[in-house]
Amino acid sequence: MKMQNTRKITDNVVWIGANDRRIALFENLFPVERGVSYNSYMILDEKTAVMDTADSAVTQQFLENVRRTLDGRDLDYIVVNHMEPDHCANIEMLMRLYPGAKVVGNAKTFQMIGQFYDVDLTDRTVTVKEGDVLELGQHRLQFVFAPMVHWPEVMMAYEQTEKILFSADAFGSFGAVDALFNDEQDNPFADLAEMRRYFANIVGKYGPQVQAVLKKAAGLEISTICPLHGQVWRRDLDLLLEKHDKWSRYEAEEKAVAIFYASMYGNTAEAAEVLAAMLAEAGVKNTVVYDVSRTHVSWLIAEIFRCSNLVLAAPTYNNGLYPAMLNLLEDMKALNLQNRKVSIVENGSWAPQAGKIMREKLAGLKGMEILEKSVTVKSSLKEGQMEELRQMCAEIAGSLKA
Repeated sequence: MKMQNTRKITDNVVWIGANDRRIALFENLFPVERGVSYNSYMILDEKTAVMDTADSAVTQQFLENVRRTLDGRDLDYIVVNHMEPDHCANIEMLMRLYPGAKVVGNAKTFQMIGQFYDVDLTDRTVTVKEGDVLELGQHRLQFVFAPMVHWPEVMMAYEQTEKILFSADAFGSFGAVDALFNDEQDNPFADLAEMRRYFANIVGKYGPQVQAVLKKAAGLEISTICPLHGQVWRRDLDLLLEKHDKWSRYEAEEKAVAIFYASMYGNTAEAAEVLAAMLAEAGVKNTVVYDVSRTHVSWLIAEIFRCSNLVLAAPTYNNGLYPAMLNLLEDMKALNLQNRKVSIVENGSWAPQAGKIMREKLAGLKGMEILEKSVTVKSSLKEGQMEELRQMCAEIAGSLKA
């Protein structure tokens, strides 16, 4: 039997989620060295309501948290804001344990429940639409639809009395939570890099939809934001919203340079390293350099969301583009990356094609400005090409000041 592990959000709202510090890959795709949290919440009023469930990896802890928080009371409602399995895995179990509980969702929610589970929903559902309110007693849940942030059925629930926004996957982060509340540490962001990486890779494709949700949120008086992953926000909400506004507009978070290189034998890498040194000597602060073959693409995408300027350096491979760089460009396209300034370095021992292919891929992305100065390395960097790199450095430095 597991012990209860819960935190009070307020006197009548309780976090009943759990951390998973053993998981290696989120969605079996994204490395999560610090694990992930699966947040669920309970509202205790005249009626009781669970706000989403949790992943099957933490079912035992989650169910114990539910049982101990209810303390002998019945569960009246299971509110389903998001039907992704890391949040809906325990719906069927709760329905069996609490046969009087009704499931609250929208029409698309119930369609997905039928796809995931063989459960009898007869007389067990409450179907809500945009703006509908569920009365729990003193607490009233107003439903705010958020389609494609980042699934079509997603909705948020705004608790009108205590001004809490249960935000589904919006405003979330990778990483297990060491301190549940963001004001339980000196920095309001537990790990801005992980929140950025989460947004960029999970929600980043849907910038316009996030903008629509932010406009709805602007009309609500919010004291606390309770996402399904990451910390609960009850301080500096303006900073949280500001970051998400910028990311969802595809505006660079900082005027900074990220150099991404692919290199088989170190020659393209050498050109990237020389350029990074030149930028530093030119007064450009905080330039970062990544080997795309060694760094997971999710981190590269997150850095693109952060930085205004990109340098793509890659060799020709089988008369095409080196696969790791091609993968990055394809991921950029899939995630709707926009509005960056890009410089290109290519390498090829006999028929350089990498630069041409990179330009073609970038042409399919909105607002990508390819800077004029490019560099072609033929096998290895030669002394005569140092001036070309200096010119590229000067152009990048100038664009940062523009």
